[in-house]
Amino acid sequence: MTGPERSLTKTRPNEPCWCGSGRKYKRCHRAMDQARSVRAPTRRSDQPERRRIQKGVVGPRRAVPETIPRPDYAETSIPKRHAGRHVVRNDDARERMEKACWAAREVLDTVLAAVRPGITTDELDAIAHEEYLRRGGYPSPLNYHGYPKSLCTSVNEVICHGIPDDTVLETGDIVNCDVTIYLNGVHGDCSETVVVGEADPRTQQLVAVTRECLLRGIETVRPGGKIREIGRAIEAHATRFGYSVVRSFVGHGIGPGFHMDPQVPHYYDAQFRDEIVPGMTFTIEPMINLGTWRHVMWDDDWTAVTADLQLSAQFEHTVLCTDRGVRILTQSPDQEQPFEG
Repeated sequence: MTGPERSLTKTRPNEPCWCGSGRKYKRCHRAMDQARSVRAPTRRSDQPERRRIQKGVVGPRRAVPETIPRPDYAETSIPKRHAGRHVVRNDDARERMEKACWAAREVLDTVLAAVRPGITTDELDAIAHEEYLRRGGYPSPLNYHGYPKSLCTSVNEVICHGIPDDTVLETGDIVNCDVTIYLNGVHGDCSETVVVGEADPRTQQLVAVTRECLLRGIETVRPGGKIREIGRAIEAHATRFGYSVVRSFVGHGIGPGFHMDPQVPHYYDAQFRDEIVPGMTFTIEPMINLGTWRHVMWDDDWTAVTADLQLSAQFEHTVLCTDRGVRILTQSPDQEQPFEG
């Protein structure tokens, strides 16, 4: 058996956890399994059995030609600190952000079009890598704090930062593909979760509601507004469906730095009083779970999975606050801006 139904007697405390995290069982899922054994839950008939994601074999890092301009961490893996809580982009920076975000959108669309049963997540990484280079951009995730790949692929219960490997996507899976490109001195960042082949209605609803959560959060952005209102709107919509909002990973300012201030939580926290002003660029990227919002880290120090191994979905846009509202930078240029008056 796999997942919660595994007998507690089959995994000893110092053995690797059955979830594939690489951690010892006693430091990973033992406490949760023991709690489940006391409650003795039964699986509902409308919750089909689903495979658990295991760590696969990660291939070598892909090369970037020397002619491609690089961010400051490309060689050292350590990004410089970009100071300033409210970095306002001038006209030149806004134009460069728009171009980088359009490029990120194009890369993401190409990757998503390739998602199908039978493809590996590493093959998706190869597609993304070539698309970055074709546009003269650097894959922002590559060597960021040592991350080994050019794309993040988070499958099923993986919340975020899944590392592409030889995992084969199967019908009924969901996968989030997270693309960030460094182009003309700035980063553009976006992601989407898609169903692989076909999936049950419960899975489809999670994906659809997560997309709605993203749009609800973007809709709150306006000059003079507060960062905390983004999370209020997202959390209110998610909880209507009985879902939880991940708290350990948040949106962020973006521009010349991959991750900058302000932090953008996707749940309501009254302490986040940062005022939104025209010229600010940041990501909104809610991660919505079927079960608990808590997570467990694999021993690769990147992959975050839901603590109860239920599904997680995510959508992300980079946005710009303008005098007239908010502009979504990581949507196609020919699409109408829904929240900019």
